[in-house]
Amino acid sequence: MLIASSINELQSAKGAIETLKSAQPALFQKFMNSIRLTHQLQFGFQYMGCLITEEDPSSFRPASQDEYVLSVYQREIKELKADSKFHDLKQLLASYKQISYANICKLAMGTDPNTLVGPTYIR
Repeated sequence: MLIASSINELQSAKGAIETLKSAQPALFQKFMNSIRLTHQLQFGFQYMGCLITEEDPSSFRPASQDEYVLSVYQREIKELKADSKFHDLKQLLASYKQISYANICKLAMGTDPNTLVGPTYIR
């Protein structure tokens, strides 16, 4: 899937992430833990985003992962979704879905929005 993000969209998403970080620090920390786990397991951020937002993740599912590892990962995502303020995170992801879950995660990790401008291929 090819997406193109404008600087305005990315800066707006960065602002929303910063708002979530200051308003819901515990939820933001859980989200960051999920991002780090996704990165460490070398799963796609699109897969994580689909699991969080309850979209069909099948087209982004990691190809060669052990079922046990996937089940542990999915359990961690379920724990994130069990947070009482989870709807704030889900709303943020839904609002900025057009820039891709990967770019949202990169912004949350501190990537400068200027480096994410332009077309990106998401697998």
